[in-house]
Parts: sequence; C-alpha cells; structure tokens
Amino acid sequence: MNTKVNNENLNYLYKAISVLQNEEECRRFFEDLCTIPELNAMSRRLMVAKMLNDKTVYSEIVEKTGASTATISRVNRSLNYTSCDGYSLVFDRLQSEDKDNV
Repeated sequence: MNTKVNNENLNYLYKAISVLQNEEECRRFFEDLCTIPELNAMSRRLMVAKMLNDKTVYSEIVEKTGASTATISRVNRSLNYTSCDGYSLVFDRLQSEDKDNV
C-alpha cells in the first residue's frame, strides 16, 4: 500500500465504506460525505478508467466525459502502472455481477 494514503483517517473512511451493504446505502453515505463537485470528479475518473480499460481513445473519452487530457493521463497511470489494482478489482466484480444478472 502507498504509505502516503495510509493513515488513521483514511483507514476509518475505508472501513466505513466497507460496511455499506448496497448501492442505496453508498449513495446516501457519499452524498452526506462529499460535495456535488467531489462526487462528479470521482465518478468522472471512474468512467475515464472504465473507458481506458475498454480501450477507448483519449479523444472519445474527452468528448463523452468532459475530462481533461491531464486527468485521463493520471487515471491511465493509475490503471496501468500502480500495484494497487483497485480499478481492476472493481471492474472485474462489476462485470461478474452483470453476468450473474443476465
């Protein structure tokens, strides 16, 4: 784990998120916790990561998400060059969940 993001406050946040049981609980928690711009920024980065993971080109990502090329590059670095694999974990689970619901 990256030591820059490992502290007591963040650990409590991660633990709080892990006890949420469904999408509605997550929505309620994040709407209390974050401002609308913060939620929009996080959701945009997640969509950028999904599109990069799906091999979408930068120009189409910019057009569809409104994200800057700098943001897309930062997300791309996280997606491809970090050891956390958080995006992959989420995408794999979402894909598995989608298959289960078919």
